Amino acid sequence: MSIIAFQGLPGAYSDLACRAAYPGWTTLPCPSFEAAMAALRETRADLAMLPCENSLAGRVPDIHRLLPESGLSVIGEHFERVEHCLMAPKGATLATIKRAHSHPVALGQVLNILRELNLAPVIEADTAGAAALIAERGGTEDAAIASALAAEIYGLEILRRNVEDAAHNTTRFYVMARERQDAPVDAADTVTSFVFRVRNLPAALYKALGGFATNGVNMTKLESYMLDGHFTATQFLCDVDGHPEQPALRRALEELAFFSKELRILGAYPAHPYRRETEPAAE
Repeated sequence: MSIIAFQGLPGAYSDLACRAAYPGWTTLPCPSFEAAMAALRETRADLAMLPCENSLAGRVPDIHRLLPESGLSVIGEHFERVEHCLMAPKGATLATIKRAHSHPVALGQVLNILRELNLAPVIEADTAGAAALIAERGGTEDAAIASALAAEIYGLEILRRNVEDAAHNTTRFYVMARERQDAPVDAADTVTSFVFRVRNLPAALYKALGGFATNGVNMTKLESYMLDGHFTATQFLCDVDGHPEQPALRRALEELAFFSKELRILGAYPAHPYRRETEPAAE
């Protein structure tokens, strides 16, 4: 039996992503990102599904902090559309509900329905947890904002589907494994993820990244974050198109390594089809 770990309760959007990407696998709910990574390291899970960024809310900060030191590798990515549902216990209607419970990010993504129905937002730890709480509490005045899977798991009735304000609300996930499982060198549409720290030299970042431009390597993600709370210790997480053994990217990484204190490749994996589906039309 194959097991994939995620952070959250059953019915969370990460649970939904696991089931969509790996149908038939058993999903393992974990209380934190650290716990999901630990489950993978300790062989209680075969893979882990960890969110790294959302098209509306931006990056998931904890992942950037935990990923480089986890000892795990990225072997894939998954994009999951976030489709919020307004749900409540049996007997409740749009006319009876007065409060909507959910994670603060989710509540910020459904402002239109909150305004339309004059619902008071109530912050909970996560979306699936809000659904579980409402199911346990019962009554006709409290609702939850969560996934359709959460409504199914906790026996709630969906009062309205797709209540999110933006139709393009999508979360990207890293699929993690204990060992590197790089895509073949000649595979089409490969993404390489890596972290690096530049040397303390004038224009070091500019020089380090110059090799990607001169070698024609497309960089799709570059994010910085402090290490251990030090303003002068900055690490970068980067995604680029291509495989590290392909000549152009290999040369770019060699140039990057020259100007870096540390360079660590997290994985080279197939690009998800969602990337091609959402490419802007050429002008």
